[in-house]
Amino acid sequence: MAGCRSWVFYLTVCAVSLFEANAEIKVTIPVGKFFTYELLRETFQNDFEPLSKLYAGRLYDDPMIFKCNRQTFPDLPEWLRFTQRHPYDNGFLYGTPMSAGKSVIEIYAINKRSYEAARHILVIKATAEKMLPYQAEFFLKLREIEKVLPSSVQDEIKQDVQNLWDTEALEIVNITNALDRGGRVPLPLAGHFEGVYVKVGSEQYFSDCLLRVTTPEHQKQCRAGDKVKVPGGCNFCSIPSNCITWCKTELFDLTKRQPAPPAPTMGSGILEDGGDFNPPESPPSRDFFPDYIVTVIVPLILAIILCLLLSYIMFGRREGVEKRNARTNQIQLYHHHTIHGNSDELRNMAGDRGAPSPMSTLPMFNSRTGDRAAPLQSDSIPLIMAQHDPYSDTLPRK
Repeated sequence: MAGCRSWVFYLTVCAVSLFEANAEIKVTIPVGKFFTYELLRETFQNDFEPLSKLYAGRLYDDPMIFKCNRQTFPDLPEWLRFTQRHPYDNGFLYGTPMSAGKSVIEIYAINKRSYEAARHILVIKATAEKMLPYQAEFFLKLREIEKVLPSSVQDEIKQDVQNLWDTEALEIVNITNALDRGGRVPLPLAGHFEGVYVKVGSEQYFSDCLLRVTTPEHQKQCRAGDKVKVPGGCNFCSIPSNCITWCKTELFDLTKRQPAPPAPTMGSGILEDGGDFNPPESPPSRDFFPDYIVTVIVPLILAIILCLLLSYIMFGRREGVEKRNARTNQIQLYHHHTIHGNSDELRNMAGDRGAPSPMSTLPMFNSRTGDRAAPLQSDSIPLIMAQHDPYSDTLPRK
C-alpha cells in the first residue's frame, strides 16, 4: 500500500512538472472581432503551490502581478493591451486584431508573498475574415475597463445594444478605455469613472433609433452643449451603468468607403529643360546708422547717466570730516580720539612684551601730552565716567 502511494505521488509530481514545462494556450480568433483573455490568479496559484491543496490542506490567496510581452519583444503587439487594477484582481488581455497573423505572448506571474514566478505561453492566431459592414461606437460613462471585460458584462451590454439595433446578429468589435482616447483621469471619489468606448458591428443596417444620431437637430444640440434627451422609445439600458451617452455615439458605414487615390505616375527621372539659370538680383542697400544708434549709442548714454548719478550720490552728498566734527559733541569727540589713541598704543605694545604699562591705565592723565593731572583739576576730562560697581564690595582687597 505504501509503495502504491509513493508511485501516485511520483506520477503527480511528474504530471505537474510536465504541465509547467508546456504551459501553452492556443487561441484562434477572426480578424475584426474583439478578443479578451482573463488571467486567473487561481490558475497561477496552483503553479506556485501545486501539492499544498492535496496533501498539506493549505490554500493560499497570494497577491500577484502579471507582466505580458510578445516573445522576443519588450512589449505587446500594437493591437493588444493589458490591464490589472490591483494585485488581488485578475488581469485581462484584450484587443482587436486588424490583420491576419500569429502572435506568441509570454505571461509572467510574480507572487508578491513568496516572490516566485510562473510563465505561461499564449499563442494567438488571427485568421482572415470579412469585416462587419455596419458598426456603431457607444460611450458608457459609468463604466471602467476592468468591469466591462468579463464575458458576463459583455453579454449584458450586447443584449441592450441588440434591443437598440433591433437585431440579434451583433458582435462586439472593440472595447477601449477612455483614457486611451485622451480622456481625463477621474477623481478618486465614489461616482467618478473613467468611461469606456464599446464598438459593435452587424450585417444589418442601422435602426431608426441609431439613425437619429445623424440628424441635424441632434448634432446641433450636442454642439450647443445642451443635455440631450434619449429619443423616444430608444432607451433600452436595463442597467443604469450601461446607458450610453448619445452625443458621443458614432456610426460607421464601411460599405461607403472612399476609393483609394490613384497611384502616382512614374516619370523618366530627368528634369525638363527650363532654360538658363537667372540668379536673383542683389538686395537694395540699407542704412544701418539708425540701428547703430539704437543698439550702441542709446545704451551708452544711459550708462553714463547712471554713472554720474551714482557718483553724485557717493561723493557729492557726503558731509565731510570737518563738518561732522563741528556738529559732534566735544566730550563724545574727545572720547572717540582717546579710543583711537589707545588702540594705536596697544598695537605698538603687542610687539614688545617689556614695554611699560600704558598711560591709559593711570588714574588721570592727558592723552595728548602724557602728563598726569591733579585729581581736582577742573579742565581735565576723564576717559570713562566713574560708575558704582555693585560687585566691587565683594572683591578681595589687598
